[in-house]
Amino acid sequence: MGTSSGETGRIAVDAMGGDMGPGEVVEAVKLALRQYPALNPVTLVGDEAVLRPLVHQAGLNRRHSVTIHHASEVVTMDDKPLMAIKRKKDSSLVRAIELVKEGHASVVVSCGNTGALMAGGTLKLRTMEGVARPALAAVVPRENGHFVLIDAGANPESKPEHLVHNAILASHYCRVMLGVASPRVGLMTIGTEDGKGNALITETNELLRQVGDVINYSGPIEGFQVFTDHVDVVVCDGFVGNIMLKSWESLVRFFSSMLREELQANPMRATGALLAKSAFSALKERINPERYGGAPLLGLKGNILKAHGSSNRHAIKSAIHAASQIIKADMNTRIEADIARVNERLAALGAV
Repeated sequence: MGTSSGETGRIAVDAMGGDMGPGEVVEAVKLALRQYPALNPVTLVGDEAVLRPLVHQAGLNRRHSVTIHHASEVVTMDDKPLMAIKRKKDSSLVRAIELVKEGHASVVVSCGNTGALMAGGTLKLRTMEGVARPALAAVVPRENGHFVLIDAGANPESKPEHLVHNAILASHYCRVMLGVASPRVGLMTIGTEDGKGNALITETNELLRQVGDVINYSGPIEGFQVFTDHVDVVVCDGFVGNIMLKSWESLVRFFSSMLREELQANPMRATGALLAKSAFSALKERINPERYGGAPLLGLKGNILKAHGSSNRHAIKSAIHAASQIIKADMNTRIEADIARVNERLAALGAV
């Protein structure tokens, strides 16, 4: 066991940032390697004295393409993002990002402090050429499949050109993660009639219509269309997107709890629930937030995948697999080409 090499395509995993501790992260790597034999090599970033025995206990070694990169500090959930990046330079979160910056890894997976991860990614990796603001994308279940929500919270105060860029970022991520060749893009608003929505929505709608050769734009959508098989990408600013995502996650927990309570109300219902166990298991898998494991911070010169702070080994495993898919698809190269095309068009329209 040693430090990470300069091998490209490597996944740097922040092993210290999650609520459930480094042991859960190591077990996630073990699960990922078992389920995905062709997985990219992994570097665990964190306190080597803590990680080495956990890796040994899990039966992982160089034969499994797992290495350790030592970092003596940890960014906590209570740390202020910018202060943490400046003062905790030897933290697992910062060191993982630096591995990507230096070319020793291609993507970071972290369950750590969201603000610090976004600040560190933006400051150290910088945004792609032509992209002003990065955005968080999340995969959410809907009728007959899933859709990509962007922005899920990175940029609460967006301009129209930011939302156009978001549509490009999410379209490429949708192709990689959901296998949709030409994702249908919808702009979140309060009504599809002309004039509905604020100035941001009106201007963004017009710009998206002007770049139809790059983005498969379906037009504005309302809240009741989000979970139907209407679009594959939902575009909004980070303020709206973060509320949507957290409301959905809360609603899933609420309905799961309420359903469990009702099914256990009497013996007859409990018997019926037992008979329908396979159907409930299938439903749980469809709406499971752990299925895709994390939200990528798109638009940077490097890849960052943010998993929930409370993620368990199964959710982290899914995030590691998603990171591997992003690497194999060479997603950023394709995004940069489309951003350049769209920015030329926006410049001609006087929108940038």
